Amino acid sequence: MSIEVGSKLQGKVTGITNFGAFVELPEGSTGLVHISEVADNYVKDINDHLKVGDVVEVKVINVEKDGKIGLSIKKAVDKPERPARPERPVRNDRGDSRGGHSGRPRHGQGRSNDSHRAPKENFEMKMARFLKDSEDRLSSLKRHTESKRGGRGARRG
Repeated sequence: MSIEVGSKLQGKVTGITNFGAFVELPEGSTGLVHISEVADNYVKDINDHLKVGDVVEVKVINVEKDGKIGLSIKKAVDKPERPARPERPVRNDRGDSRGGHSGRPRHGQGRSNDSHRAPKENFEMKMARFLKDSEDRLSSLKRHTESKRGGRGARRG
């Protein structure tokens, strides 16, 4: 039986490192089970899960051109299929699953006269307003900082 990606094999742990475990496969070849492929949960110390001499079932996840074999213990375990999710309730345009009226008028409803609305602000107008607000805040911050510095510096003498 050749070693192919996807095949499940029995192997014997021959060595343990801080990054994984080496497993000897039936035909004498050796593969590596990376520490992230040992268990479904986080593995801090591989020695808590495996010992040299353990016989484990592994799944071949990759075979490199240079002969290195990547193995997984957690993928070798058949998991029961999760039940299908229940269908989600249909959402309305407000983003919640309840029906009804939000209390505010929808687009095109409840407006008596659109001519009283301010003209639409274009990008240049928004940018100019932003710059003015920004400069006002900056000058206010500078005044505040300078007044603190001036008050402390004047008392020396």
